[in-house]
Amino acid sequence: MYSSSIFERNLDDFSALEPQRAPIGIFDSGVGGLTVLRQLYRQLPNESIVYFGDTARLPYGIRSQAEILQFTREILTWLQQQGVKMVIMACNTSSALALETVRHEFSIPILGVILPGAKAAVQQGKRIGVIATPATAKSNAYKHAILEIAADVQVWQVGCPEFVPLIEQNRIHDPYTAEVARAYLKPLLEQEIDTLVHGCTHYPHLTPVLRSLLPSQVQLVDPAVHVAAACAQELDLLGLRNTYLPLPTRFAVSGCPQQFSQSGVQWLGYTPMVEEVCTDTAISQLQ
Repeated sequence: MYSSSIFERNLDDFSALEPQRAPIGIFDSGVGGLTVLRQLYRQLPNESIVYFGDTARLPYGIRSQAEILQFTREILTWLQQQGVKMVIMACNTSSALALETVRHEFSIPILGVILPGAKAAVQQGKRIGVIATPATAKSNAYKHAILEIAADVQVWQVGCPEFVPLIEQNRIHDPYTAEVARAYLKPLLEQEIDTLVHGCTHYPHLTPVLRSLLPSQVQLVDPAVHVAAACAQELDLLGLRNTYLPLPTRFAVSGCPQQFSQSGVQWLGYTPMVEEVCTDTAISQLQ
């Protein structure tokens, strides 16, 4: 277990005295948000980061809106207690179902992944397919965002309930995963899409599988790339970009730390030290 008391005290000092040195918070249901984390490492290498994976309650894509909103409130409360200066909601399901509500409830800037992904998609093509969790697909969040930006494009969405569990179980190269992906892509290919949006931050992990099944002319859009760029712009606008050396990334999960650490090493290139936290305890302590 990773003892973080010294780390937390440093973050508290930064938040009070030098807010630009406070960390960025990222949360997802599991390892999917690591695609966003990798982009932050590339685009904002000086930023310190606190990453939370709600692994005890994944997958989010089959949850109700009320559940997602409650989980999101609990996680944001915990992240706020860690002294973060901004939060990236690296979960499309939360972005679709809870973002607008919690933005009115919390004082820290909160970025979602859907709008940056939608903006990138309309720059790529006119016949856009979106693969997402069932909850995100049902919300039509991507479709609405894309059509608000460009009313002349066409959008098709497919809910993919099996993808997140397969990725979390590290079964990306399992023949069954390719079979499932082929079935999910079939209705989109029948519409002759020219662009495919990863409507879940887990899905870029499947890029080799998807690329092998898609025509070469179909462009892939990874919203993680674009939310990191949006984060950089927001930090500049707020005068919060860190120019000092970053602290080591802090990883926390609601489930098994060892399992997350084992899953994360292949995406990060190093073995993360991971602690277990209970976000609903964070809320109860405030009451």
